[in-house]
Amino acid sequence: MTKIVSERAVKRRIKEVLDKYKSYHIYVYMPVPGGYGTSTLDYLGFLRGRGFAIEAKASNGRTTPRQDGTIATIEASGCPVFIIRDDQELLLLDEWLASVVK
Repeated sequence: MTKIVSERAVKRRIKEVLDKYKSYHIYVYMPVPGGYGTSTLDYLGFLRGRGFAIEAKASNGRTTPRQDGTIATIEASGCPVFIIRDDQELLLLDEWLASVVK
């Protein structure tokens, strides 16, 4: 398992994976945290009618209790949530996206 050190590096790698699906008209929204409104995760997306969410973390990063609540709510709606800290978790996202476009 290859470690990705910083959250910034993780987000760069996530972008590379998401960009592979541009020809399928993937929609990805990266909310800007401002302290107002409902808290959410780093990425909210849709591909071929399927929703998903992504939380990027540094290799040693953990989700906060608030993020855990958001993750539980999104998963309860039937959408997958990907917490990405390393290449193995990034591969799970890529595999899921590939399965949606097949």
